[in-house]
Amino acid sequence: MKRLVLTPTLWLCFVVFLMMGHNAQAQSLPDFTELVENAAPGVVNISTSRTIQRGSGPSIQGFGSQDIPEIFRHFFGDNFPAPPSRGQGPRRSEERQSLGSGFVISADGYVLTNAHVVEDADEILVRLNDRRELTAELIGSDSQTDVALLKVDANNLPVLNLGDSDDLRVGEWVAAIGSPFGFDYSVTAGIVSAINRTLPRDVYVPFIQTDVAINPGNSGGPLFNLKGEVVGINSQIFTRSGGFMGLSFAIPINVAMDVADQLRDDGHVNRGWLGVMIQPVSRDLAESFGMEEAVGALIADLDPDGPAAQGGLQAGDVILEVNGEEVERSSTLPRLIGRVAPGSDVALTLMRDGEEVTETLKLGSWPDADAAHASDSDSQVRLGVSVVEVDEATRERLNISGGVEVRQVEPDSVAAQAGLRVGDVLVSIDHRSVSSSEELLSVIEELPSDRAIPLRLYRDGRSMFVALRLE
Repeated sequence: MKRLVLTPTLWLCFVVFLMMGHNAQAQSLPDFTELVENAAPGVVNISTSRTIQRGSGPSIQGFGSQDIPEIFRHFFGDNFPAPPSRGQGPRRSEERQSLGSGFVISADGYVLTNAHVVEDADEILVRLNDRRELTAELIGSDSQTDVALLKVDANNLPVLNLGDSDDLRVGEWVAAIGSPFGFDYSVTAGIVSAINRTLPRDVYVPFIQTDVAINPGNSGGPLFNLKGEVVGINSQIFTRSGGFMGLSFAIPINVAMDVADQLRDDGHVNRGWLGVMIQPVSRDLAESFGMEEAVGALIADLDPDGPAAQGGLQAGDVILEVNGEEVERSSTLPRLIGRVAPGSDVALTLMRDGEEVTETLKLGSWPDADAAHASDSDSQVRLGVSVVEVDEATRERLNISGGVEVRQVEPDSVAAQAGLRVGDVLVSIDHRSVSSSEELLSVIEELPSDRAIPLRLYRDGRSMFVALRLE
């Protein structure tokens, strides 16, 4: 066997080779120093405060922390119902503070952040890079996309450059600047690990998934590409422990700016509405419908008064495309329909009876747009919910004649303490049936405040009773 003798010359060549490899690896990693220097002035710290009334919650059956298997959490303020207690104790005021991030999108003081950062805030303070603290006005927020628009009284503010989130590719480098745990202007970096992610209860946002380290306080802060352009708003993390576990999610800036423009112009967001109940297309269903791939959204039921039924769609149709955009899976459909303006014509490519057909119909307005107006302020104060009437398809499925569906639950309200959730269908309160927000208001106005009240509801198709005590 021959032995290789390392002469001084060979040793020198070997060392040079290792150094060249190290330098090549170092040069392949991105340098974020210039990006941070240019972008940091446009990132802001957001702190909020609100006063809540605390007291021992109502005695209830069937609800508790074990009923909340929530793994997708916002960055602070888990608005979960408090564990039930026995009896009703004296109420007291308590001030709650929260912390988040945001960024400037216009020199005259418009700031973008997450809706959950400023939810129910009595006061919003924005701290700029130069340490000025300004009181912010909430122009509007949209819980469906978790976007909020603020306005501070200032001019000539440093504005961040906005990129095109549609150009993002899996594997490219991104960076976040925010205030995790209150440490201002902290920078973390990573790569885009997936795009167009749909998360539970967030069907309107095609999330950007990254491995950028995100923690409480980063919420609402910007996500940058290597050009220093904002491509997303850091919004959620996937966690089983409450801390960062390698998966974070950002709202694409294209989605966020569309929402921000509507909030600035109208104060709310309008979404298209089709009026269908959909389900995924399995491989077996695809084969039974004569489809080569398991794609699209299967219409399981229709609102008889909705745009889809009026436009000729049928149960059993599989929606394959919306205005030429492919519906890869059922969760894609609400996003594509929701971004089309109500009243606009939309072309749908369908699989019907084994053949592709095209139907064009006019979209309606998503019922959520009217929900806030349908719920009277008095019922909000006493119960703390926003409701809409239950559609006919849901009534038939649950075999009920009336009912109202919960669309929003105010944190720390009587409804929240009793464990009510978005999607619950309320059918009676104090043994009196309700089928509209007006009926609910009428019943609530007549109820006493000194005893527990039974409320019957349907959740996940099951009937159950909850006891609550009105204020």
